Amino acid sequence: MATEFQVPSPLVPTRESYYVRYCKQHAEGTWAVVDVSLDNIRPSPTARCRRRPSGCLIQEMPNGYSKVTWVEHVEVDDSGVHSLYKQLVSTGHAFGAQRWIATLDRQCERLASVMATNVPTGDVGVITNQDGRKSMLKLAERMVMSFCAGVSASTAHTWTTLSGTGADDVRVMTRKSVDDPGRPPGIVLSAATSFWLPVSPKRVFDFLRDENSRSEWDILSNGGVVQEMAHIANGRDTGNCVSLLRVNSANSSQSNMLILQESCTDPTASFVIYAPVDIVAMNVVLNGGDPDYVALLPSGFAILPDGSTITATTSSAGGGIDTDAADSSGGSLLTVAFQILVDSVPTAKLSLGSVATVNNLIACTVERIKASLSCENA
Repeated sequence: MATEFQVPSPLVPTRESYYVRYCKQHAEGTWAVVDVSLDNIRPSPTARCRRRPSGCLIQEMPNGYSKVTWVEHVEVDDSGVHSLYKQLVSTGHAFGAQRWIATLDRQCERLASVMATNVPTGDVGVITNQDGRKSMLKLAERMVMSFCAGVSASTAHTWTTLSGTGADDVRVMTRKSVDDPGRPPGIVLSAATSFWLPVSPKRVFDFLRDENSRSEWDILSNGGVVQEMAHIANGRDTGNCVSLLRVNSANSSQSNMLILQESCTDPTASFVIYAPVDIVAMNVVLNGGDPDYVALLPSGFAILPDGSTITATTSSAGGGIDTDAADSSGGSLLTVAFQILVDSVPTAKLSLGSVATVNNLIACTVERIKASLSCENA
């Protein structure tokens, strides 16, 4: 297998590995999945990450749950990591076993949500139509994957750094979108920046996911009132949910806009990811229609702890992750990323004006977030 392991920030180089994966039932009710690098068979002069035997042991528990023990054992050259992220990476919290377990636990929650049939009907805005739930969750999953693929420092994408803006460095890249039903055709400009905030990840996450505080940072909602129209809970934490938001524009001549948003959190990372969506297309999805033809350009936030406070995490046999109270202190590393369609013609040339507009959008968003959270923190 050949894999890139990524952190959701352009400031942390991806770890590329070429390895073999061996899966075996080790004993009755016990399975092992183990990776080990094959650099000695196909040596690469650019390999910065070598996987020593790593992987997981899965044990069947009497209560129907699984106990997972994860081991990450790697040799890696982290010299390219930006100083902002050095502590997070060096503690193992960016790529280590804790991150794997938290991600696995989170994915199990998502799958349980898709398969759920006992959805409570009392709450306003809860989507109870089973086919509609599945379609909306599938669309949200594609949105999250698209965001994550577009925000990391992958070898598949080359970032250009815009300097001299007076704000934090903004990295940009362009991609041409052609014949992709899930993405609008044309030239897509991605822009991302990462910075530190002296506020805990939980407070940053709660601020960014709350529709009532959206007007404080979302320039594109243009001062309109944001209302949640529908939502699907997809995890034990109340912050884990998929929402459909409506922006009631202050300008009556503008049509109301819908926003699909997923917010998700675990002890190692939190995300708030959103994309404007077409009202007609979303009606099809809510009635159980195919979500693959809904065009999305996701933007949003990745929130990581700064590594100054190590949060103890254990995976319990009861199917959850137990976290101590350390997460309430320490600062946050916030990555802000936008994807904007700058020209609907894929063969068009990118204008400097488009780059300047997106750069200004991201810089203003960063300043608004810093101002709001510093006031709240004062």
